[in-house]
Formats: sequence, C-alpha cells, structure tokens
Amino acid sequence: MQNPATSNNSDAECSTLPIIALTMGDVAGIGPEVVVRAAAHTQLRSICHPVAVGHPDVLHRAARLTSTPLRIEEISDFDALTDWQPSPSSDTETQTLPCVKACVDDVADIPIGGIDARAGQAAYDCLVAATQAALAGKIAGITTAPLNKAAFRAAGLDYPGHTEILGDVCGVDEFAMMLYLPPGDIVKSPKGLGVVHTTLHTSIASVPKLLSTKLIASNIRLMDSFMRRVGCDVPRVGVCALNPHAGEEGLFGDEESRLIAPAVERCQQSGISTAGPIPADALLRRAVGGEFDGVVAMYHDQGHIALKLIGFDRAVNITLGLPIVRTSPSHGTAFDIAGQGVASPRGMIEAAKIAAQLSLSVDCSTL
Repeated sequence: MQNPATSNNSDAECSTLPIIALTMGDVAGIGPEVVVRAAAHTQLRSICHPVAVGHPDVLHRAARLTSTPLRIEEISDFDALTDWQPSPSSDTETQTLPCVKACVDDVADIPIGGIDARAGQAAYDCLVAATQAALAGKIAGITTAPLNKAAFRAAGLDYPGHTEILGDVCGVDEFAMMLYLPPGDIVKSPKGLGVVHTTLHTSIASVPKLLSTKLIASNIRLMDSFMRRVGCDVPRVGVCALNPHAGEEGLFGDEESRLIAPAVERCQQSGISTAGPIPADALLRRAVGGEFDGVVAMYHDQGHIALKLIGFDRAVNITLGLPIVRTSPSHGTAFDIAGQGVASPRGMIEAAKIAAQLSLSVDCSTL
C-alpha cells in the first residue's frame, strides 16, 4: 500500500488515494462493527486506502458478527504501510484490511455493551497512535469510531472526548468541534453547512462562564477558514445567540451584547462575512435554507440537535484547527445495539469520505 497509490477506478476523484486510519473506538460499543463494514465498502475503497488502528482479534470478531467479507491482517507499525500488500488468498471476493495493533491484548476479552476501563484506555491508545502517525505524515487522515466518556473516566483519563485529546497531542490551543453536512438535498448551501461549537463537552450551567469574545471570534475564523477550504470563496457565517430571543435587549441575559456582538464586529472588521448574534432557532433554519454556509453555536446541543435532526447519518464531526485531518460519525457507542450486528456503517463511511477529501484538499461538493 503506497501513499499516494495509483488508482484505475474511474469513480475516484483523483488519481491518488490517501491512507485513512480508522480507529476502532470503544470495543464494547458498535465501533468495531462500523469500522469493518465501512472498510469493506466499495465506495469508500474507491477514494481511499483504509487501515484499522485497534486490535485484530476484536476486528475479526466484528467481521464475523456482521458477516462482512473482510480479512484482517495485522501489520507491525505504520511504517509497514509503505510497501504493504495483502497476503495471497484464493478468496478473490474478500477484501483485506491492514490493522496496526495499538492496544493491549486483553481488550479482546471485554464484554460488549457496558462501561469498561480497559476499553477506555484502548480507545485512547489507538487515538494517540493514529494521531502521532498523522503528524509524522505516515497517514493522510484519521476517522475515529465513537468512544465512551464514562469508560475514559474509569480508566483515569481526564478528557471529555476526542477533540480535547487531539488538541493536546497536536499541541494546539485554538481548536473546535464542528458538525458538517455535505452539499445535497438536505442543505441548500452549495458547499454544505458547518456548525462549530464554542463550548464542547460541558454542563449547560458552565457554558456562560466559559464563553469569551476571544473564543467566539476564534471559532468564527476557524469556520471561515474551513468553508474556504471546501471551495466556498466568501463564506457567510451566522453566529448564534446564547439566550432565547437573543437576550431580548438584556431581559434574558447580557451575553449577546457583552461577549458575542463584539466578537462578530471584530471578525467583520477583519473582512469575514459574519452576522449575529441571531436567535438560534431562527439562525439554524435560515442556514439550512442556504442563507449561511457556517454557523457558530454557543454550546454542544444548540448545534447538534438541529443537524442530527435533519441529517443524522450524513452529519460528520470534523475537528478544526489541527495540523492533521480528523473526522468521525456523529453517533455514539450505542451500547444498546452493540454486538447485534445491526449497526449502520453509513456515518463511518461518510466521515471517512470527508477525511479523504480534506486530505487531498478536494472540493466537498464533488462527492
């Protein structure tokens, strides 16, 4: 497997295919199932070379569970990807997925469907290994299967999610979580719709004290930069109010006039086409209708609910501000259906497709 590798597939947008690492996430959830099903998908393989980061035994089990015609082949490390070729096989119908083992062996014994500290540690180890490989240029990007935050806590890991780990390992201070819907029937913006979140995994009660003009302005800039990257020449960015009715002239709070409006004005003065603060219920509707290309939400559910409601399987989580490409599906570990072989891989496929695009700086409207 060379990166880039020449492809004869006419469906591929470019003549070279990037290597995209798929981390298995929490082994007690649906992560391994969606990883193997996505990795075997013809459409995904037409635009990238998938490589798993996890434990081969766990992925073998997931392939059997989901009846996925996929052979898992352990490789020693990411350096081995340079000249990797699958072992000869008489079964021409079965694809091969290389797997870098990045966690301890006892993860294969973790029961499915519950919180386990070992699963939290393994998810962390796989993410860090993939991130370091991306930073070293050994892979083109990362698509992460979901992890469980309670399992992280059980493992003694003081991180609320992927985003904060990625920022830490990459050594960046300005980063943000964004949900992105590619262009299509759901949203009217020709380059898709992104919603970035000013605060991440935290309680609603803590949101007001975490907001600052500097942080909001940073996220406006990150949104503008991302939309330009996917082909939007002059992104139109709308900024959500925190309070209902945008505070109703201070009756419901003053964050709009004290924090949000100054951030919008600062970015307008730097040449960014941005507007706000606008009541979130009105802004998200207008954005879906094509009036805005990007939205800056003040907290997690303010942005997540709207995009998941209209495009759950297509919404892709992208971490902005990193020196590497990282995407993930918008769903969680789904312990309630884990181990049943019914989890849909569509979110994982969409996320890996976007990762491949971003790694090649290809206009997202081409998929």
